Amino acid sequence: MQAIDQTRNTYCSRALIAAIFISLAFIVTGYKSIGKGLVLGTLFSILNFVLISMSIPRQVGHSNQKSIIIALSSLLFRFVLMAVPLIIGVKWDQVNLISVILGLLMIQAVILCEHLIKHLCSNRRTQI
Repeated sequence: MQAIDQTRNTYCSRALIAAIFISLAFIVTGYKSIGKGLVLGTLFSILNFVLISMSIPRQVGHSNQKSIIIALSSLLFRFVLMAVPLIIGVKWDQVNLISVILGLLMIQAVILCEHLIKHLCSNRRTQI
């Protein structure tokens, strides 16, 4: 359980920091709607990731059928949750839809970047 919490905190904080810096760059250059959308999408991405990490221990120790029901209900709730920023991005002109979508993928991007960096660094060490 402690490893899940540590992983969650690491990726969520990195995603939020990246989103804030990227959004600040867009806001300073005059693209406020893009910055707002990125932060909005990232916040909901973080909330989704937190809910995933909380649902993992709940599925362990139940029968197969109950685990499936818990997993599917969690998935349905998280899909509804992820639709909220998308609806906001479609309805409001102050929030850019494309940046909301990119924000929703921020956790996945952070995880991918970390693994790519580790892979590239390990390849350089073997070459030296």
